[in-house]
Amino acid sequence: MEPFEQRIIVSEAHLDELQHVNNVQYLQWVQDIAGAHWQHLIKNNNEEFGLWVVRSHHIEYKRQAKLGDELRVLTHVELTEGFLSERRVRFYLNDSNTLVAQCSTQWCYLDPNTQKLLRIPATVQAVFE
Repeated sequence: MEPFEQRIIVSEAHLDELQHVNNVQYLQWVQDIAGAHWQHLIKNNNEEFGLWVVRSHHIEYKRQAKLGDELRVLTHVELTEGFLSERRVRFYLNDSNTLVAQCSTQWCYLDPNTQKLLRIPATVQAVFE
């Protein structure tokens, strides 16, 4: 499956006191693109799905992004197993394809009613293929 892509232009609201994109902002973008990708994948599906919650993030910063930079953000699901899914997100400077940051996130799949862990069903795994 091709990666899902979004573009972001860095604004003042994204910056920290050093005038670089704040690390918390990257995590917000990771969650935002994951949600957008999931909604894109299930948009024509009437099945009732579970909920996704974050178990852990591992983020690695390679370069600084600054005011006005255009970022190309790519994501894909690396694997699903049991109740866990691992998603990768990469941030690139659009004009040079330079890697700015990358994040690996483990997501847990929950029953929508009980909010207890739920094995990822084959129908959900198929959505990611």
